[in-house]
Amino acid sequence: MTPLNIHPSAPQGSLDPVIEIRNLHKSYGTLEVLKGVSITAPRGHVVSLIGSSGSGKSTLLRCCNLLEDSQSGDILFKGETVDWTGTGLARRPANRAQVTRFRTNLSMVFQQFNLWSHMTILQNVMEAPVTVLGRNSKEVEPLARDYLTKVGIGDKCDAWPAQLSGGQQQRAAIARALCMQPEALLLDEPTSALDPELQQEVVKVIKDLAKEHRTMILVTHDMRLARDVSDHVVFLHQGKLLEQGPPEQIFGAPKSERLRQFLSATTPA
Repeated sequence: MTPLNIHPSAPQGSLDPVIEIRNLHKSYGTLEVLKGVSITAPRGHVVSLIGSSGSGKSTLLRCCNLLEDSQSGDILFKGETVDWTGTGLARRPANRAQVTRFRTNLSMVFQQFNLWSHMTILQNVMEAPVTVLGRNSKEVEPLARDYLTKVGIGDKCDAWPAQLSGGQQQRAAIARALCMQPEALLLDEPTSALDPELQQEVVKVIKDLAKEHRTMILVTHDMRLARDVSDHVVFLHQGKLLEQGPPEQIFGAPKSERLRQFLSATTPA
């Protein structure tokens, strides 16, 4: 059993890739959503995916976690390539044990909080480590409480999800993801379902996690957040990687006219 550790992140600057996507193609029937996208998320780095709605950002994130099947290209976790069977639209992961192992190390935070309404907040955070990883509840409970304190809602352990604001529920969802002690966090528009005031509660948590050099892939429409927390920014347009680089380049000196147009429309003055 892996020892419990509240801060499993690597030192900044470690370039060992946790997630690699190579020439990934994804279609829904005849609609090609991803057209040969390649990205790398090194250990301890934050990679943000930006682009217009429909550009393929969330689909790419779901492919990373094998929630969506891709039609060609490679997905690697810590250098290990996903095994596939079949081709094209019939392609599926060949090894279910491998899929489970990858997913338990890549915790996902969704736009909607997806908390169990019949469980307390503490029970929600403890559920996956106990049922999926088989850890003892007495061992997991103090860890779960620590993570809830870490995201600023340690006093809500005994509350029900319906008793929390949207911002508090999303912070509970982040604590739930952290309690799995994953190698990386995948965050899919974690603030977009929230009112502006509540968004800032979640933004603060994400910024704090970035300062700890946790490996994260973040899909966001919040350009300020992407600029502030990212080590690397990827701009997707119509299913293709149009431009990528450090945030100072992407936001300060974009090379393509399409990225300049996008930033002009989405970046606060």
